[in-house]
Amino acid sequence: MTANRGIFAADGVSGILGVHSLDTFSFHVPDLAKADEFHKSFGLVTRQRDSGLELLTQGSDHVWGRITEGRKKALSHLSFGIYEEDLERFKLHFKASQIRQIDPPTGYESNGIWVRDFEGTLVELKVAVKSSPDQKSHGVMMSSPPGIAGAPKRSAAGIVWPTRMSHILLFTSDVDRAIKFYTRAFGLGLSDRAGSDIAFLHGRHGSDHHMIAFVKSSAPGIHHTSWDVPSIQQVGLGAMHMADKGFSDGWGLGRHVLGSNYFHYVRDPWGSYAEYSCDMDYIPRDLDWEAGDHDGEDAFYVWGPKPPADFAVNHEAG
Repeated sequence: MTANRGIFAADGVSGILGVHSLDTFSFHVPDLAKADEFHKSFGLVTRQRDSGLELLTQGSDHVWGRITEGRKKALSHLSFGIYEEDLERFKLHFKASQIRQIDPPTGYESNGIWVRDFEGTLVELKVAVKSSPDQKSHGVMMSSPPGIAGAPKRSAAGIVWPTRMSHILLFTSDVDRAIKFYTRAFGLGLSDRAGSDIAFLHGRHGSDHHMIAFVKSSAPGIHHTSWDVPSIQQVGLGAMHMADKGFSDGWGLGRHVLGSNYFHYVRDPWGSYAEYSCDMDYIPRDLDWEAGDHDGEDAFYVWGPKPPADFAVNHEAG
């Protein structure tokens, strides 16, 4: 077990120098119409913008994801949110760490900082409102009093609306190097790991158990995006609704060990997943979290069906 207070001094207005949120993810797909259908069915709000799609949650104007058309499914870049007073501090930190700042991609207007990680993945740090939660999102167990039916009729169950993005899991060729780069460059904290197979990182200004995680593969790529819902009931209803819409491949219902969240994964048209998640562990800003190194059996899931044989296949590799 290792204590997880880091390498950055807490001497700014916002304290520790580190990103506070995973603000936006961006990726390419070969068919925007299929992406629109999948994400709308999943319960996200889609919006056409600049020849692509933006992904939002109902009742919020925060853009969690951007999808553009490309030859194949591929991660474009990640954007992390930082506090305004940390912008210059990060520029100095990158200079001292010999992390080269680069120009934003063509078509992006940005006052933030752009760098590439050790595998070449493009990462932006931008001043943004904190979108990661400031407290634990408690899972709600709905029950009914005697004499009252607790379950809705199937025909009246309706669509599930996720409240926010919880995290993203990326493939990487080197989990150890991913931990080292993302903790040292961006001030993320290691939450837990299973050797060199998978690692979970949190924001040290307070966040879910992980806002980003990395799993071993031969190349970078997206394994899944995860979306918070209020209850196990909503996880189950989401899975059933997606099956009714023709998206029946996936994994769940189950409960993870690391993070403790209840889950159901739905496979998208390109072999990655969108996850309904609820009741994830929360790491407060002032907690000195102990990062554990767990064996495989104790790092995956407590209960649930056996995962698909190709659950960990990176369809973006090669």
